[in-house]
Amino acid sequence: MTLRGRAILAIWNDIEPGGDPEFTEWHTREHMPERLSVPGFLRGRRYVALRGSPRYFNFYETETEAVLQSAPYLERLNNPTPWTQRCIQLFRNNKRTVCRLTASLGRGEAGVAATVEIGPLPGREAELRGWLTGTALPAILDRPGVVGVHLGEADVASTIVRTAEKSLLDRPDALARWVIIVEASDQISVEDAIRAVLDGAAIEAHGAEGTPLAAVYQLAFSLASEG
Repeated sequence: MTLRGRAILAIWNDIEPGGDPEFTEWHTREHMPERLSVPGFLRGRRYVALRGSPRYFNFYETETEAVLQSAPYLERLNNPTPWTQRCIQLFRNNKRTVCRLTASLGRGEAGVAATVEIGPLPGREAELRGWLTGTALPAILDRPGVVGVHLGEADVASTIVRTAEKSLLDRPDALARWVIIVEASDQISVEDAIRAVLDGAAIEAHGAEGTPLAAVYQLAFSLASEG
C-alpha cells in the first residue's frame, strides 16, 4: 500500500538516558493523538532502532506539505502542553525534515523499516530522481520480503519555522536532504534489499553525493486519523 497524502514529516531522535519510558508514554498517549487531530494529518508511526541511529524514527503522512505550515499545526507547536514541554527537553540528536513525497510504491504495511538518507550532487537532481523512481525503487519493491518503498525530498521552507517547541531543544534540528523509506517483513529482508540496490557505488554513479546514511527500525506504534 502506498503512503497516504503527498508529504511526510520525518523525525529522528535520541532521548536523554533514563528518559525513554516517559518519552514513549507521552508520544503514544498525548503527542501522536494531538498531531493526528490537526486537519491534514493522516497517519503517524514511531519506530525503534534495530541497527544504526538515532534510536527513534517517527514519521507522519500528511495531505500536502502546506499542512505542516498551517495555522492549526503552528498553533500546537507554539502552545506545547506541560507534558510536551517536559518531554521535548529530553530530545537529543534531533533531525526533522518536511518532505514532498516524490514516489510511493507498495502493497501493504510491515513491521520493519529502513531509512536511507542521500543527497544529489549539484546539477544532478533530475538524474538521481529519475534513476530512483524509474529503476531503483521498483527493483527494491521486487526484493523478497519488501512491501513498500518511498522517496521524500526535503521542503526546506516548510521545515525551518521558528516555534516555541523548537526553543526547548538542546540544539537546533538537523535536516535530511532526501530520504528513502523501505518497509519489509524482517530485518534481513530490508538489509538485503538495500545492499543489493542502494549500495554506495550505485547511488554515486547516478548522481548522489557521498555515502548514504542508513538505519533499520522496528515499528513500535502506529495511529491513523479518524477523519
